[in-house]
Amino acid sequence: MIVDKMEQSLRPVETALVNYPPKYITMATGEKLVIRQIRREEVPHILEAVKPLMTVEADFYDIVASRIYSELLGYYRYRVKDEYCLIGTIDGILVGIVNGRMVDDKVGMSYHTMTLKQGLRIGAQLFAAKMEYHLDFLKQEEVWIVAESPNGFKRWMIEYELESRPEIWHELGGVPTYVLTKALWEKHKGAKLGGRRPVSDELLKTADDPILPETYSQIPGYKR
Repeated sequence: MIVDKMEQSLRPVETALVNYPPKYITMATGEKLVIRQIRREEVPHILEAVKPLMTVEADFYDIVASRIYSELLGYYRYRVKDEYCLIGTIDGILVGIVNGRMVDDKVGMSYHTMTLKQGLRIGAQLFAAKMEYHLDFLKQEEVWIVAESPNGFKRWMIEYELESRPEIWHELGGVPTYVLTKALWEKHKGAKLGGRRPVSDELLKTADDPILPETYSQIPGYKR
């Protein structure tokens, strides 16, 4: 695509980020959750999975889905600097999405974690993968995090013993900023982080073209 000078001036200068290496996690059911990073051109397809949840009030899916939609669209349209998105699939079906961005060499900004299939702690696994990306692969020193639901506050702020930094204002606003430092990550990742690498070509192929969920019946308040 030819980008004219005006459009080019609207796009942030991007940093060449290290790619997140795919991994898989064997769930309690025996199913294999594959976690991988998506490419920019995949965003429109992923947005189709987010759309149906933008009006579901239960568990604050409406605000989380709406914000993820906006954030990923910003990534797709080159309006957010250094954003990334990881997805989780089981048997090729999209079951979860996480995203964030790199603020600078030392600081990561966590955006959202959304589970499309409940009951397997998929969100917890994806959140841990996101922290792994920032702290182990991008080699950052800390990640800024906020929560938009009581469940999120419990899962992230309390379970990870996050450090309160009310003087920092997160891009998403909301609850004052909490921080996962490198030291806290090293303390908790043994219990929180799962997965094995490498992923076999056969298994990875199932995640290549994610299948959109046919229903979100497990999500409270969803009506097709």
